[in-house]
Amino acid sequence: MTLPLDPQQSVIWSRRLAVTSLIGLVVLSLAWELALAPLRPGGSWLALKALPLCLPLAGLLKNRMYTYRWVSLVVWLYFIEGVVRAYGDPWPSKALAGIEIFLCLTLFVAAALHVRLRLYHAQNA
Repeated sequence: MTLPLDPQQSVIWSRRLAVTSLIGLVVLSLAWELALAPLRPGGSWLALKALPLCLPLAGLLKNRMYTYRWVSLVVWLYFIEGVVRAYGDPWPSKALAGIEIFLCLTLFVAAALHVRLRLYHAQNA
């Protein structure tokens, strides 16, 4: 997929990708720990790891530059968890960890690209 040539469209595209991947991480975290492959039968308190992901959602939806910057750093904690669980957990969790890794990388790239595009367009405006 190529980025649109219009500068405003590429900022919108990166914002949508960041929001979508963050929502995907929240849904995955909840589903993983409550239903798909919980650490304990019936669900796990590890589902609370989705709460910190809900905090930046409002900032991303309000298009706050500061939120894009710090979420690109926080997402690495979830990336590390995905890598550790991909190597140490049994099969259903391995696949879910792979999805988590993909969503984390997507969120990082989208957030970093969004910040870069907005700063570039602000300087050239």
